[in-house]
Parts: sequence; C-alpha cells; structure tokens
Amino acid sequence: MRKNGRKRKSIQAVSVLLGTAVLSAGCARQAEKGDEGKEEVSIPIILTVDSSTGIKNEEDVVEAFNEKYDGKWQADVEWIMETEEEYRQNLKRQNVTDTLPAVITDLRMLPAFYYMMIQDGRIEEISSYIEEDEEWQAMIEPAVLESCTEEDGSIYLGPLSTAAFSCSGVFWNEELFAQAGVQSFPETWEEFWDCCEKLQASGITPLALHTEGTAWAPMLFATAEAASTEEGAAFMQQFYPESYQNESGVRIAGTLEKLFAYTTQDALYSDFDVAYENFFSGKAAMIPNGYWMMDQIPEEWQDKVRFSSFPENKLISSPETFGWAVVSSYSEEVKEGAVAFLKLRTQLNQEKKEELFSKDPESFIPAERDYIAVYQNEPQLVPNYQVKWNSILQEETLGEVLPQLAQGKISAEEFTRREDESIQEFLEEQ
Repeated sequence: MRKNGRKRKSIQAVSVLLGTAVLSAGCARQAEKGDEGKEEVSIPIILTVDSSTGIKNEEDVVEAFNEKYDGKWQADVEWIMETEEEYRQNLKRQNVTDTLPAVITDLRMLPAFYYMMIQDGRIEEISSYIEEDEEWQAMIEPAVLESCTEEDGSIYLGPLSTAAFSCSGVFWNEELFAQAGVQSFPETWEEFWDCCEKLQASGITPLALHTEGTAWAPMLFATAEAASTEEGAAFMQQFYPESYQNESGVRIAGTLEKLFAYTTQDALYSDFDVAYENFFSGKAAMIPNGYWMMDQIPEEWQDKVRFSSFPENKLISSPETFGWAVVSSYSEEVKEGAVAFLKLRTQLNQEKKEELFSKDPESFIPAERDYIAVYQNEPQLVPNYQVKWNSILQEETLGEVLPQLAQGKISAEEFTRREDESIQEFLEEQ
C-alpha cells in the first residue's frame, strides 16, 4: 500500500481528474509506428504522483511497456495526486458510473469491494493467462502466487514477482536514538517500550503516528505486537473476525492506547502525511512503513535513517495487496494489452529484486542495507490488517474511536465493543 503510508495528496477536484482518463477508454488510435493500417490500442490507467517527491509511481513500467509494444498497445496514464483513501473511494464511485480505467490498483486493500467486483463480474479472471505462460509463472514466488489465488484456484490479481518489496517494518532516526543513549533498535517489545521511555526522557518524541486513513502507522505497531502470542498470530490470520471483544482484540486496543502516549500533539485527526513530515523534520524518532518509503527518504536524511523489523523479528506483509486487476468491461484488445502490462510489471519487479540483492551492500543507503538484511533473516510475516478487516471498521470506526481511546475517553474494552458494532453495520450493508 499504498497504500496506508504510500504517500499521496489530493490537489484538485477528483471528478475532473478521474473523468479525463476514461473518456477515451478502450479507444484505438492510428499507430505512429508499426505496420501501416494497424491501430495502436489505448490502455487507460490511473496512477499517482508522490506529493513530496513528485515521483510518478510505476513510471518505469509505463515507459517500458510503451516502448516494448509501440504500435500495438499504449498505456495512456492519467497521473493524479491524492491520498490512498481518496483513490480507493474513487474506485467505488467509478464502478457505479462505469468509468473505471482498464487497469486498477489497490483493489485488494478493499476486501468487501474486491469480492463484490468478482461476484459482479467486473474484473477479469486471469489464471489461464498465467498457467499457460510458463515464463510468467516462473517469475512469481510461490508464496506470492498463493496469496493472489482464491480458494477455487481463480486469480483476479496480476501479482508482483516477489514479497521482497511488500514488507513493512520500522524506520528510525539513528541520531535521535544516540542522543537518548540507545545504540540499536530494540529486539523485544519490552525493550521497545523502554526505548520509548528513554527517548521521551531525553526530550525526543518517540513515534510519528496518526489516526486518519485507517490509522496505518499505529495499527502496524499494534498488530505486529499482537502477533507476539500464538493466539494473537492466529487472530491476525482471521478474515473478517467475528468479534474483537477477546484477548487479542483488547491487547491491540491496549497497545494503541499506549502508543499514543509517545507521539506528537498533532497525531489525532491527521493522516499519514503529517506523521511523515514529523519524522522527516526530526520531530519524532520512529515511523513504521514499508519498503516503498525508501524512495521517499530525502537526500539529506539518507545517512541518518535506519530500518528494522518490528520487535521479535516480525514484518507485516500481504503481497496480494500489490496485485493489480483488469476491468472486464473493456474490449478483448484492451484487456489483452492490460494483461500484458501486468506481466511486464511482474518481470520488472523480478529484475529489480535480482539487481538489488546482487549489488554491493556498500552501494546502498543505510536503510536499504538494513532492509535486505532483515528480509534475509527469515522474519515472521504478519498479515496486513487492511486485507483482513471490514471496510466500515477501517474507513469510519477507527477514525472516530481511536482518538477517543488515545485521549482516555474510552477504555480498551469500549474500543473493541465499537469495533464489533462496525461488524454488525457491515453485515447489514451486504
């Protein structure tokens, strides 16, 4: 995600941005190159621009695709700046108005919407493409392919090649740690809380957190901590838990409450962007996020930012959340091009891993070097809660009740009761 810490920011009217990309959806245009008389088929896609760096996400895939298939297919991308929450909500609006682009991202971050799209026949089942293409199949790590495969064997998400770039841990400021007398990242949760105390006692805010946007940062910490027990690890594997009023649910709530005693004053009612700015302005010493934030580390911060797994050698990863889908309402020519785009994305992801892991470690910035070492240390992978929990809890309930929990206005038990209310509301809407 993305997604979710994959930083985006809205800067103009969503309806204008989203409408433009699909006005010519599926339309073919005369090829500038290629066989005379053949038409180059447009593949409409909406992708985002990082608001802090100006980097166009997945631009390398787009450029490689358009060069490889020049004269046959063309990825026509509408680049937009918006938060992940906005992007996902707009997917739902576009589905209702039948203005979805041919390729959509982030769909698996919305479990209920994803399964509704399958049930309604709105996205392509692509298992035959992968199974009949030995080259494509060989590119995908078994665990990644398994994560994108439904129980009946169907596949609706074009997977990445590897889970190596889909893991989340903790970025931390080595200079601030040193100021507090902490020389390394804590290996246990007890040491983690001690570290927070030492930082705070030295006048340093330990954590960059937020409550909006599904509370990505604090929830990463809390769910990783919950997986410290056998019961908690099993709870994190549950899809749409029937209740949060249990030992694991209360534990997560208690951890969330504790985390907010170590964060900035502007953490409540703010999105990940605020947490990001607090970390990269030196106002906080730690922020959890995924590998994708490597590209968002400002140059002047690269020598002081490190990366570690969560305590007890845990990373959070759900590779399926990085799978992209093909919308079924387009012509066969467009859908074939869209599938080819997904395959090329898999290939480039594989090449990126091979290149990265074969490089001299000294050529990396410290956080990248740390990440590779962590990934190769056989960490326990904890599922991403955003893949497991209902949308009302994530998109509405957390933003409402987490600030109340953080301020001590409600107890951990009341927090879990409100979570259970979201389950009932979600079921009534289905």
